[in-house]
Amino acid sequence: MRAPGVLTSRGQVFLGLGAVIALAGMVLGYRDVTRVGLLLVVLPLLARLLVRATPPTLRVQRTVTPARLNPDQAGTVEVHFTNVGKRPTPMFLAEEQFDYALGDRPRFILPRMTPQESRRLHYQVRSRHRGAFAVGPITLRRRDPFGLTHVALQLPATVELLVLPYVWDLGDRRVAGQGRGTEGELPQMVSLHGEDDVSIRQYRDGDELRRVHWPATAHRGEIMVRQEDRPARRRAVLLLDSRAGAHPGTGYQVSFEWAVSAVASLARHLIKDGFVIHLLTHRTVEDGSAGVQIGLDEALATLARARADQGTSLEPLAAAAHSFTSGGVLLISVVVAHDEAELSHLAAVREPGSAAMAMVLDSDAFRAESNGDPTTAARHTRVLTQAGWQTVLVGPDDSVPGAWEQLRAARRVGALT
Repeated sequence: MRAPGVLTSRGQVFLGLGAVIALAGMVLGYRDVTRVGLLLVVLPLLARLLVRATPPTLRVQRTVTPARLNPDQAGTVEVHFTNVGKRPTPMFLAEEQFDYALGDRPRFILPRMTPQESRRLHYQVRSRHRGAFAVGPITLRRRDPFGLTHVALQLPATVELLVLPYVWDLGDRRVAGQGRGTEGELPQMVSLHGEDDVSIRQYRDGDELRRVHWPATAHRGEIMVRQEDRPARRRAVLLLDSRAGAHPGTGYQVSFEWAVSAVASLARHLIKDGFVIHLLTHRTVEDGSAGVQIGLDEALATLARARADQGTSLEPLAAAAHSFTSGGVLLISVVVAHDEAELSHLAAVREPGSAAMAMVLDSDAFRAESNGDPTTAARHTRVLTQAGWQTVLVGPDDSVPGAWEQLRAARRVGALT
């Protein structure tokens, strides 16, 4: 995309002063003065025509190493320019365009390039905060030798740079089984549906005779053997409250970033523990990806792109979560204690005998200047607790590992009572 040539301040002065001098020379009858004025008028116009020559045909390719960054991790961007035109390119002042969260925008001189000639440059980027950032386009600027006019060109090629959310280490302790969909799922299935349906199969050549299951053999009239024990795939649903109105502040919302980091940490911890996870946000519910199990890399990429959404409610998230809890899963939510009515939708999701846990963010505590009632968040949290949820109320000074340990303790107590 090409921007029109524009007169610089010097060019505007030349144009205006030349017009005045030419007019004065004509009025006073001084031809030489008139010629000088006309020269001052024509000079910036000629300079503008000079820089408005046919723009160069440049191809731009970028490579980011590594492709995904962690907060405060430096990444290297390599930009490869190639002159794919048939004419040499002039010298340009180039500036890379990206969010200032990645650092200062690099400026550099792009020298003249003959046809098919290539140039490479490297620079580093770093961000303290997660997000999906577009690197590019590159703006090329050129001035005439007199500095009277300049032209700006944009090379539209861009590349996405992902900065993943911060992931906390939640320890090596496994999540204790409780209720449906947890560690005890396979033995419960055996007792409910019969051993034949779960761990018995037909005899194959090479099977050991000690594995023959005689009752099933007598019942079916063919040799049946016990299958190798296979671990049950435990399933967990992670729910992220992305209501912009629930998280205090605008722009960079500390509570929302805390919630995203918590969900990312839980995703890694549960996948490492053998869980199949589903990620529920307003975006994944809308696009239908919430119903598909998600791997760690995809989960972190989704959370890196997560944004707080205006005009959203917990009700669609609760409805999506209920389709899982009716079949028995471990449900872990990171929500804001903002509206008791909204939390009541989520509280009703838990099925009897199933496990549901919530990290509840105290919105008043996360607000920079809090004048709210400190008991409000506790009252909202009781909506979940009374429905059988294990909950922990957190503020900006609480860590994700600390909140998780409190939830684990609350779950152990609940399993004993």
